[in-house]
Amino acid sequence: MTRARVRVALVPPAPGSLPPEACAVAVDVLRATTTLAVALGHGAARVEPFASTLEALAFREATPGVLACGERDGRIVEGFDLGNSPFEYTRERVSGRTLAFASTNGSIAMLIASHCRRRLLASFANLSATVEALAAERDVWLICAGKEGRPAVEDTACAGTLAQRLHERGATLANLEAHHAAKLACHSADEVRSLVESAEHARWLTSLGPAFAADVVYCATLDSLSQPASW
Repeated sequence: MTRARVRVALVPPAPGSLPPEACAVAVDVLRATTTLAVALGHGAARVEPFASTLEALAFREATPGVLACGERDGRIVEGFDLGNSPFEYTRERVSGRTLAFASTNGSIAMLIASHCRRRLLASFANLSATVEALAAERDVWLICAGKEGRPAVEDTACAGTLAQRLHERGATLANLEAHHAAKLACHSADEVRSLVESAEHARWLTSLGPAFAADVVYCATLDSLSQPASW
């Protein structure tokens, strides 16, 4: 039997670089993939990622029932329906709706993954469920959103934890980035909380006010969601 191969990209790679037959997993712990996992768990119909806020607004205007969602500099975009906080995406607000999502980093990782056969959104909030969803896959790419072209420790550690758990099940870590990320794997809820809350981006979000600080706490909580997030 062919062993599964797991690769990690510490920042989004070039468009078209992922094989279309792969399973691609976007990782943006703070906050896009955490938030969108909540949204999908609350019945959002689908997510359409966009690189620019204008594209998201145009898609909403052209498509009935769409919500424009996301952020720039952490805050909701003028004219958008929702920002990038997991607490905004209630069942009442998003059930049955399509989300046109444009964020600073997360939607870029999603766009890189968009042509792949299977696509998941991973975070610490749904980490164990994501591992189970990947158990039968043979070619897995973990795409970290990073921060404006630079690796982000919370994304690297989340991808590394996923890679390490899959490695423990027999998968091969198939590139240097996967080995690097696996060294940051977290082994307990306390480790996850400490790593995420001390991350540079978490400290910046917390400085924006109590609502953002609550988002950080949510994003730093391991396995608060029991379902994987396919989009």
